[in-house]
Amino acid sequence: MYTVLDWVTLGIWVVVILVFVYGIIAIHDIPHSIAVKRNHPHADAIEATGWVSLFMMHALWPFLWIWAYYYKPELEEKKGSDIKKLEVRIDEMQKQINAMALAQINNKANSSDASEVSAKQNNQEEA
Repeated sequence: MYTVLDWVTLGIWVVVILVFVYGIIAIHDIPHSIAVKRNHPHADAIEATGWVSLFMMHALWPFLWIWAYYYKPELEEKKGSDIKKLEVRIDEMQKQINAMALAQINNKANSSDASEVSAKQNNQEEA
């Protein structure tokens, strides 16, 4: 009933379908691999969204690729150093503000002392 060529054809179809399914799954794993390679903080979310995209007829896959490539570890290090620089600058400004406030308090104290001295001198001159 079935010839050898029918069985060979069936075997070829099974292999082709398996390779095709494996290829689709492997392609959908590319953004996750990129994210892991770049130490992306959302690598798990990218992997989960890749599986969701697989069942949504690949609608999210291009966005996953962009999401995986968008993260750059060297920029994160730069952001960290920029934050440290800003913290140092804020500390310097706080010291300047404190010094200005102290100077203002000293000026008020000196002016009140000067007015008291001048008032005492006026009282002594009147007496």
